Formats: sequence, C-alpha cells, structure tokens
Amino acid sequence: MEPSILALILAGSLLLVMGLGLPVAFSLGGLSLAIGFFIWGGTGGFYAVVLGALGKSASFTLTAIPLFLMMAAVLRFTGMADDMYEMINRWMGKIKGGLALGTVVISSIFAAMVGISTVATATLGLTAMPAMFKRGYNRKLVAGAICAGGALGIIIPPSVIMIIYAAEAEVSAGQMFFGGVIPGIIMAILFMIYIALLCIKYPSYGPPVEENFTLSQKMESLRAVMLPMFIILLVLGVIYTGIATTTEAAAIGLVGSIICAAIKRAIDLENIKKMMVMGVGVNAMVFWIILGAVAYSRLVTMTGVGEWFSGLVTGMDVNRWIILLGMQAIFFVLGMFLDPAGIILITGPFFLPVVGALGFDPLWYGVMFVVNMCMAYITPPFGFNLFVIRAVAPAGLTIGEVYAAIWPFVALMALTLLIIALFPQTVTWLPSLLIK
Repeated sequence: MEPSILALILAGSLLLVMGLGLPVAFSLGGLSLAIGFFIWGGTGGFYAVVLGALGKSASFTLTAIPLFLMMAAVLRFTGMADDMYEMINRWMGKIKGGLALGTVVISSIFAAMVGISTVATATLGLTAMPAMFKRGYNRKLVAGAICAGGALGIIIPPSVIMIIYAAEAEVSAGQMFFGGVIPGIIMAILFMIYIALLCIKYPSYGPPVEENFTLSQKMESLRAVMLPMFIILLVLGVIYTGIATTTEAAAIGLVGSIICAAIKRAIDLENIKKMMVMGVGVNAMVFWIILGAVAYSRLVTMTGVGEWFSGLVTGMDVNRWIILLGMQAIFFVLGMFLDPAGIILITGPFFLPVVGALGFDPLWYGVMFVVNMCMAYITPPFGFNLFVIRAVAPAGLTIGEVYAAIWPFVALMALTLLIIALFPQTVTWLPSLLIK
C-alpha cells in the first residue's frame, strides 16, 4: 500500500477515535493493533507492534520516570510547600502582589524537585490559594499565577516530559535537563514582571499583608528552603559531575526525598499510603499512555509513513523556519486536547526526521517543544492545570474565571518560545558548558 494512503488511514483513524472521546492510551494501542492486523494480517502484526512497544517502554532511560514520580509523591506530602509559603509570606508579604510573586518562586523551586506540573499546581492550590484569597488578592490573578507557576514543573529540571522526549529523539536526558534551566528561569521572571506591573497598576489586586515579622522570624523561615535545595543540588549535582546517569540520579533523588520526609517527620502509615497511591497511580497512567503511543509510533515507522512524510516536507520549496513554525502551531493545537507525553510520541515519528533533515538541533527543538507543552497545561478547553486548580480551589471560583486568568500567562510562554527561537544559545549554552 502507498505510504500516502497509509498516512491518511493513520491520521484519519486517530482523529476519529479522539473525536469519539476515547481514552488516549487505549485508543492509540487499540488503533495500532487493528491497523497492524489490517496491514500484515495474522498474528505477525500484533507481535510486531506489541513487542516493539514493550521493548521501547522498558528502555533504561524511561526507568527514571517511575523514580521521579515516586519522588514527587514523597515530596507532595512532606509539608515543604507550607513551610516555603510561610517563608514567602514573611519576606515578601509587605510588597504589592508579594504573595503572588512568591508563589511563582515557590513554583520554580517545587518544579525543580518534582518534575510534574500537576503536582506543583495541586500543592500550591491547596496551600497558597486560600491564604491569598483570605488576604484580598484578586481571584483571577491568584488562579493564573498558580496554574502558570505549576506549568514550570516540566521545563525546570528534572522533568518527566523531557525524559520521554529524550528517549524518543535519542538525545541525552541530562542535556535536556540543563537545556531547560535558562528558559525556565526566563519564563518565571516574565511571570513575575507581569504580576508586579499588574499590581502596581491595580493595587487592589495584590494588597500588602498586615502581619509584621521580626528579622529573626524572617531568618528562621529560610530553613524552609534548605531541604528543597538539598534535593535540587543532589539530583542535578550527580548528573553534572558524572557520578550518575539520569536514571541513577532519579534513584538518588528518591532516596534523598525519603530522607527529607523523615527529617520532616512526615513518614507515617497514612502518608505512606497517600504516597504509594499517588506514585503508583500516576505512573500507571503515564506508562499506559507511553505504551499506546509507542505502539502507534512504531506502526508509523515500520510502514514507512514517517520517512515518506519527512521526504514530503523537506522537499517543499518553503523556508525551514516556516516549517518549524507550522510544527509549533500543531503542538499548540494538540496541547488543547491531548497529554504532552502522547503528543511527542504521536508526532515524533513524523516530525523528528524532518527536524534532522532541516538541520535543526534536536536538543534545542526539544526544549521548544517542552515550552509549548507548558502552554498545553494551561490552555483551554482541556489544560490539565485548569481542572486541577478548579478541583482544589475554595468554593466560588468558576472554571470560566480560571479560563480568563491564564491567557496573559500563555502569551508570556509564547514570548519565551520566541526568545528561544531567536537565541538558541539560551538552550544550548548550559548543556555544552556542563555536560560533554
């Protein structure tokens, strides 16, 4: 069968099952088996797709995912977020919009510990949102700051999405981690500038808190960042020094998070149960998506559709930057409806050969993809963080208010994407300096 016909079948059937609202993981897996049977007949198609997906999903690089997810689950229930928020309250509460600014700072630190967007969003939604509402902060500003701050979880390392991309594109996960540092910082700074300017223009949006704290009380609160910094330096430090691979660093980070939980005296039967439920549950969801998406990806590769598509695109008489812009636009639209892990595994067989053929750096392209997925987490109608924040918010906050709150932050993420595109060194400089 002609690759062009196969491409239409693969793309059309995928759009059909997504339109029916079927779960992404099982839709992709079932679709791959059905089309594989149709193409090759008998059980050979099943074996080719299933064994290939299983082999890819069991790769050593992806082993880091359950370790980082379990680390996130342990840190989620240690109470660190509460302590960090109290520190922000004492140091920045008197500044206009100080608590919202501090929320972005906490989000950045939390992102560097857990690597999952929704964990940071849920934790800060439970911790920071009620406190800021109580102090008269604008509801939309609070919701937007927490949703956007939580999205930093996949760009500031470690990042589960970066690990999945690294495995698919065959680049170093460690280099992806360090490549995301500067763009993540740029994004956080842009968020803070926007919040500060908004609160200067509309003082009622972020009124100063009334509490007064002594210098000794402020200094005492700095202890809240000691354990988080320990985790961050431990994970990134062993990668930078070459002591451990990314997967080994994830295991070290998990042990470090357990030590932190023990220091915080957060290890009891109830918390252990919560940690296991979250860690195992999220891991199962992620790997079902990976299995289904890898099966689809393998089908695209084995049928020659990916190679055909690459030749079709690179043979077009169009500037390569226009093609790159088109890819980013497709990512943005897909991000409104699909999980980022599924997006990279679905589009990877089509787009990654094109990226190589056009001469773009796969590391730089990967970080651009992750920034685009930050937007996916907060873009209506199905941005994960929007529903997370709505679920944990105090009564009265509507999903319409949440939708309205996030568009300025989406624009700032798009600005970050533009900065990365114009200045690739923002991505490539740190990995070239730290990892050879």
